[in-house]
Amino acid sequence: MRDLTIPDQRHPEKAHRPDQAQPKKPDWIRVKAPTSAGYKATRDLLRENRLSTVCEEAGCPNVGECWSQGHATMMIMGEICTRGCTFCNVATGKPTSLDAFEPGRVAHAVAKLGLNHVVITSVDRDDLDDGGADHFAQTIRAIRHRSPASTIEVLTPDFLKSKPGALETVVEARPDVFNHNLETVPGLYPSVRPGARYFHSLRILQRIKELDPTMFTKSGIMVGLGEDRQGVLQVMDDMRAADIDFITIGQYLQPSPKHHRVDRFVTPEEFAGYEKAAYGKGFLMVSATPLTRSSYHAGDDFARLRDARLAKLGRA
Repeated sequence: MRDLTIPDQRHPEKAHRPDQAQPKKPDWIRVKAPTSAGYKATRDLLRENRLSTVCEEAGCPNVGECWSQGHATMMIMGEICTRGCTFCNVATGKPTSLDAFEPGRVAHAVAKLGLNHVVITSVDRDDLDDGGADHFAQTIRAIRHRSPASTIEVLTPDFLKSKPGALETVVEARPDVFNHNLETVPGLYPSVRPGARYFHSLRILQRIKELDPTMFTKSGIMVGLGEDRQGVLQVMDDMRAADIDFITIGQYLQPSPKHHRVDRFVTPEEFAGYEKAAYGKGFLMVSATPLTRSSYHAGDDFARLRDARLAKLGRA
């Protein structure tokens, strides 16, 4: 049995990589350790229902703030990923079989937490014929049954090795927001996201709008991996060409010395510049700050995203 608290067992594919120095974080990137009663209540509920979250598995810096408010991003289909991206802290290896009761447990937790907006993500499951698409659809339907007023956002893998129709299966379950992250600029894919393909991921997001033009689409990238400003602006243009509504941009933080190094810490002023540029390119919603993550403030951002579309339609 693997012990995922041991780095070499959590990331066997990274065990022989040379250590990369971890630079000291600037003041604007530091957060306090979680201690609130709300944080503990959310943690206990997730433990009770045997649920994984990307908040913990990926080491999100915002976990204290989000869990204190009862917000958590559920990570379905286990806690072991079939990919070995160099930026990611989720464990890598051979996953266990799917749990048929997991969609119901997720729906129960959403109802218990009283979530107005829930984000569902997953590990990559290249071992499954459909990449886990049907499991996503079952989870969406279970939440709709238990909490019909809740809006649902999915953050899916790329289904790169899945049989045809996987993407359609998730879209047909009608989540309110379909998120799939590009993660970085295309030139860094071989070193940052070697198991993925930039234009395949971009095509997924474009295809969602072809299948359902009313569905909100969302994607995000990290900065501080070695990209330059022009590369980020080109990704924005690529996203807009695919009619993506919402872009998130956040600072990459190195989980361990074995992970991809931090090239630099991007300043808050630079993030503000990216936000201005993204709105200028036509995105309905932009979140660009050092601590931005895909599901950070997702509920509030969804309300603003919906209002932005209504305002745009009113001007048309």
